[in-house]
Amino acid sequence: MSVRLSLATLKDLPEKVARPSYDRAALSAGILHFGVGNFHRSHQAVYLDALFDQGLDHDWAIVGAGVFDGEKRGRDVLKAQDWLTTVVEQDAGHRQARVTGAMVDFLVPGDVGAIVESLADPKIRIVSLTITEGGYFIDAATGHFDAGHPEIVADAHAPAAPKTVFGLILAGLKRRRAEGTPPFTVMSCDNIPHNGHVTKDALCGLARLSDAPFAGWIEENVAFPNGMVDRITPATTDRERAILRDEFGIEDGWPVFCEPFTQWVLEDDFPLGRPALEKAGVQFVGDVSPFELMKIRILNGGHATIAYPAGLMDIHFVHEAMENGLVRGFLAKLERDEIIPTVPPVPGVVLEDYFALIDKRFSNPKIGDTVRRLCLDGSNRQPKFIIPTITDRLKAGQGVAGLALESALWCRYCFGTTESGQIIEPNDPNWDRLQAASRAARDNPAAWLAMEDIYGAVGKSEVFSREFSAALKALWADGTEAVLQRYVG
Repeated sequence: MSVRLSLATLKDLPEKVARPSYDRAALSAGILHFGVGNFHRSHQAVYLDALFDQGLDHDWAIVGAGVFDGEKRGRDVLKAQDWLTTVVEQDAGHRQARVTGAMVDFLVPGDVGAIVESLADPKIRIVSLTITEGGYFIDAATGHFDAGHPEIVADAHAPAAPKTVFGLILAGLKRRRAEGTPPFTVMSCDNIPHNGHVTKDALCGLARLSDAPFAGWIEENVAFPNGMVDRITPATTDRERAILRDEFGIEDGWPVFCEPFTQWVLEDDFPLGRPALEKAGVQFVGDVSPFELMKIRILNGGHATIAYPAGLMDIHFVHEAMENGLVRGFLAKLERDEIIPTVPPVPGVVLEDYFALIDKRFSNPKIGDTVRRLCLDGSNRQPKFIIPTITDRLKAGQGVAGLALESALWCRYCFGTTESGQIIEPNDPNWDRLQAASRAARDNPAAWLAMEDIYGAVGKSEVFSREFSAALKALWADGTEAVLQRYVG
């Protein structure tokens, strides 16, 4: 017999399911968060729930917000269960469920009036974001804010009716300035190098298009701490809902399944105060750059490394990819030969030990993370997770054969068929463009590297172009397995 999750049924949950010991009614909002997806609910919300469970900082609860119509469905599910989420941590050794209650409201996505009203509320002292790598309007060719993006141009022309997250934040800050309320801190929780700086560039860049003095005020008065976040969190499917119902007796419309490992490294720059997250395991540092570069290159770059060969070989789950000797061998050799050598020393971390941990995490058979999820959105992820590593190695005069093969595998994947001839359904916001470029590249590899907004100067490098062309031609001539076998040796 299962129990449908809600505040009223918390007491009826099985004893093995942990739940909040704090009084939800005693919580008040201090954080407005854009992007209430699985990662946010397995990460930031979990840290806050743990803090609240210690009887601390109950005035820092979360209010959710969003801009897309598609987010309304998730809001409806969470509203029906009083904003509660079941988080299930699992690996080969255990599976543990906890109901978390750090979120106390979720504003209707796209409701500009309600969102700006909440942003203007003096009780909101932090605005946080998990809006994905593609949500920051970064021009991959320059690495800077893309002021010409159509959505940005639209918000610049109609700042009173914003459609983007940054337009909404600007409207909230403008209200606070007019009313004499100090500005909130803006905290990115996305996997982007220097995510605080990137967020500041986007916000000030948009403001500058319509109100340059206001942009200057933001630069001088708003804090944007950099942070590194990490927890492998797959999408929720009926599989996860069924496991939760059958093993834990809970009916949750949108549970989150994740690995036990979690990490959050954050710069301590919060002028209006912050929750005592260090008591829940957050590491506060003066400079997060070494940690984020390590994670983005070794973990996120590692995900990209295994994604495309596994996708081409019709492998469904990530742990199954790690059980394949060629895929795992490709990851190990590329990491040790080309990726890890570009990562500077990190305080208190042995990089080889960090990679060993990554290898173990990728191999977790309980997560159910899919290869398709890792392959998603390469046009936004490759310029952040792979191409900067290529750039550094080319500048240093070092080899890029493995990285070129990774890029060729991505190109081959975007052709749209696996090695067995199965159709690969569109898996990128720019799929049509990528597929056209991949098909042109079969006979002319330079057609792929001509995507300057993705490859920038790397696409013009004779060294990289030569390696990429050789790798792509070999993939078409001999197939993924044979090419990996030669590379791994």
